[in-house]
Parts: sequence; structure tokens; C-alpha cells
Amino acid sequence: MGASLHIDAEIGEIAKTVLLPGDPLRAKFIAENFLDDAVCINKTRNNFGYTGKFNGKEVSVMGTGMGMPSMGIYSHELIEIHKCENLIRIGSAGSYQENVDLNDIVLAMSASTDSNFQYTFNLPGNFAPTADFGLLKAADESARRQGISVKAGNIVSVDVFYDDDPDTWKRWSKMNVLAVEMEAAALYMNAARYGAKALAMMTISDNFVTGGRLDNEAREKSFVNMINTALGMLEHI
Repeated sequence: MGASLHIDAEIGEIAKTVLLPGDPLRAKFIAENFLDDAVCINKTRNNFGYTGKFNGKEVSVMGTGMGMPSMGIYSHELIEIHKCENLIRIGSAGSYQENVDLNDIVLAMSASTDSNFQYTFNLPGNFAPTADFGLLKAADESARRQGISVKAGNIVSVDVFYDDDPDTWKRWSKMNVLAVEMEAAALYMNAARYGAKALAMMTISDNFVTGGRLDNEAREKSFVNMINTALGMLEHI
């Protein structure tokens, strides 16, 4: 058993910067296709994690599962126990705006939420989860250097995937929320509480306005731009 309940790795085996896809198989894909000298450092619950190097810079990549409770567990242990400093979510999202199209990359400047996750911190009001500006800037610059287009703005992190009300998204859309996903708000709150830096970036896999949706093969290929954007940040953070 490792130093934490849900991660096999011993202290020092996880890099200061960690990429966090939701899908552990995407973590495996990144390790095998983008990193040098990658070593598996976590297999607990088949939530694969790896540490390797990209252009000589040490980096880890590990799955977080789906939803804020799962993200909350992994980000907490990574920050508090493994002392990770930069946590970068790389996932998928659904667009709430017609001009945020399939394959676009969204950088979450902030993450609205319908979750009760914030109440564990016993605050006297509503917390506004936001990205670290340094990571946000590094991601934008990385994308520009590689000729990759990104959009930045507010997204919403929700607790329910299959919403009983099919029109809930429209109320977020009218507030110019760009996209929906299920993890970023918890990541941002834990980073704020425990003194780390965090950024969530997502590739648009479907669009609520147009009804467009990527198939599984298209998702895998389109996510490469997001992975390259995240890895391109390493020399500047």
C-alpha cells in the first residue's frame, strides 16, 4: 500500500506537475505515446497513473474517474500527501454555445457548479472556483505556439449526467457559460484550500445547441491537441 489510501505511489514517485484525465486508459495512452521512461506508479482500482518525462521535464499523468467526489479524493491526496503543485485536468466537455464547436479546446477560467461540494469548507457564502492565472496563461501560450485554437471562459461542473430536465442547459447557456463537465469545480476548490495551482482544459465532444457529437475514434484523435497543449506548458511552469 502506498502513502495514501487510493494511490499506490510512495512519496516522491509522483511529479510536481500532474495531468489528470478522467479516463485511466487515457492516462495509459498518454504515458505510452507521449512520455519517455514512463513508469506505472498507481494501479489501485485500475486507476492507472504514470510518471515519466517530456522533453526532459518530469511529469505524471493519472486518471481521476468521473464526478466531483472522485476528483475530490484524488486531488486531495495528490496535493496534501504527495505534495503535487500543478494539477491540470485534461478531459471532455459538452458545449452550451453554438460557436464553441466540436474539437474546440476550452480553458476553464472559472467553474460554476450545482454541487454541494463547497459546503464541506463551511464558508459563510458561495465560493467562486477559479483557475490559477499562471497555468491559464501557460496553456494559452502553449496552444498559440503550436497553432492550436483555444477558447477561455466560465464552465459549469455538475453532479448529474442524465438530467431529468432536458432544458437545464439553456439556463446556463444564457449566462454565457461555455460548456459543461463534472470535475473542475472540485479540483479548483481543493487547490485553493490546500495551496496548489490548478487548471481544467477540456475538448468539446458534443454540442447541446447543434446536437453534434464526436464518435469514439474522433474523440481519441481530437484529444491529441489538448494533450500537446498541456505538455507544452511544462517548460513554463
